[in-house]
Amino acid sequence: MLDECGEDELAAEWTLRNGDHVIFSQPRALAFRIFGLSHMIHHRAQLGVYLRLLDIPLPGMYGPTADEKGI
Repeated sequence: MLDECGEDELAAEWTLRNGDHVIFSQPRALAFRIFGLSHMIHHRAQLGVYLRLLDIPLPGMYGPTADEKGI
């Protein structure tokens, strides 16, 4: 669905509201990055903490980790 959006759609304003009260507005692309991607990255990092607490080796997310043998 995101691949179907054009630059004009992603540049359009997105507004966070509480009823009639406008909390903030920003371009849709920025809102997606902050609320979508950054939030997923945050939860992936939380999962890494939980795995370490359980002594489970972390999978490589961006390449090899210090938990992998031979590193």
